[in-house]
Formats: sequence, C-alpha cells, structure tokens
Amino acid sequence: MAQDVLCEVKNCHYWAKGNKCTADAIYVVSHSGKEASNQEETDCQTFEPQI
Repeated sequence: MAQDVLCEVKNCHYWAKGNKCTADAIYVVSHSGKEASNQEETDCQTFEPQI
C-alpha cells in the first residue's frame, strides 16, 4: 500500500502542505464501469471542498 498519497487540489479538505493527502482512505472511480483505459477516465471521489 502507498505510504504517501499526493494531491495537487489545494481546495480539497484533505490537502496538506507539500501536496500531501491527509484522508484516511482514498476512493477512486472509473467513468465507464469497473475498468479504465487511462487516468482521464477516473475521478477521486474522496474530494471534499474546503470550507
């Protein structure tokens, strides 16, 4: 399992200095079902906007 998860979305609630993700778990989904052919076909569902 990954030790460091990086994120460049600075307006995410889980974003931290150094582009680190502080979420306890990451949920990534495919736009087209259970498989993706490239990264453009995926989204991070863990994203929450900062308040």
